[in-house]
Amino acid sequence: MIASLSRGILSIFGWKTSISVALADKCVLIGAPHTTNWDFPITLLGLSGMGVKFNWAAKHTLFFWPVGILMKALGGTPVDRRQGASFLDGVLMRFEAQEKLVLAIAPEGTRAKSPYWKAGFYMIAHRADVPIGLGYIDYARKVIGIEKIMHVSGDMQGDLAIIREYYRQRVGKYPQNQGDILIQEKAATTQHEQAMERE
Repeated sequence: MIASLSRGILSIFGWKTSISVALADKCVLIGAPHTTNWDFPITLLGLSGMGVKFNWAAKHTLFFWPVGILMKALGGTPVDRRQGASFLDGVLMRFEAQEKLVLAIAPEGTRAKSPYWKAGFYMIAHRADVPIGLGYIDYARKVIGIEKIMHVSGDMQGDLAIIREYYRQRVGKYPQNQGDILIQEKAATTQHEQAMERE
């Protein structure tokens, strides 16, 4: 019922959904490109229309009262970026404790153009040993979908090459705000070293 309603709302605005893979009970679901605030409601409707039950992470400043109550009810998890790697630890604990967890993340981290993706999505998938679902929102075709699942190999640059090719033809609402799909090696290495120190 809810899935049909979500697809119906999308269709009114000319959008459709496409899902050709089955998500694992536990996985990281990334979404790109992210160039506008409109990505958020379209993503909520799209995932609902595809029958994907998910949680998502966003900066903590968006969870102000009373909007934060609704956002948490919709699966939102506030992220205080000032906490650094402690958020990573918290997410890993959730993956360990829960039988099912699909965590949706926008790795660009901002709708403005950024030279790098955030490394968190990759670190979570690698350390939690869960696959990554590659979700996209394509304004050129008005399609939101999930059409690839990948397991991280530990070779981050090699895996990023696969991800980069997958998103090559996906167009955001403002293409000029789409950055290259790169992860700053130093930042990823620092996160990894900090995680190893706590284990």
